[in-house]
Amino acid sequence: MKQRVLFIGTNNAARTQMAEGYLRARYGDRYEVCSAGIAPTALDPLAVRVMDEIGIDISGQRAKDLTLFDGKEMDYAIALCAGGVCPMFPWTKETIHVDFPDPARAAGTEEKVLAAYRRSRDAIIAWIDGQSGMK
Repeated sequence: MKQRVLFIGTNNAARTQMAEGYLRARYGDRYEVCSAGIAPTALDPLAVRVMDEIGIDISGQRAKDLTLFDGKEMDYAIALCAGGVCPMFPWTKETIHVDFPDPARAAGTEEKVLAAYRRSRDAIIAWIDGQSGMK
């Protein structure tokens, strides 16, 4: 039986979407994965772009409100924080808080902004791959 993982963020636009897409693509045989936000906006096109660079298509994902998962038991709730609010989810067996910089806050040239998205993507991937339960 697959373990259920919920990535939680503020807007469910970039980091949580990248994490959801990567975990599903790489470890989908072991995990049922979803993501949500406490104030969802829309899927960030730059997140879609940098995930596409590594061969993972997240363009079909959408931003979801955390309340959609009220009462749904998860094995892991992973709050992807960026020095702000780390949302709580009471229907989980284990909550993990991880701080990844929010690439949407990046400024500068297009290349500098894309570099911030790539750094976040790569940090998320390294963290997921480094989790002993996710190998």
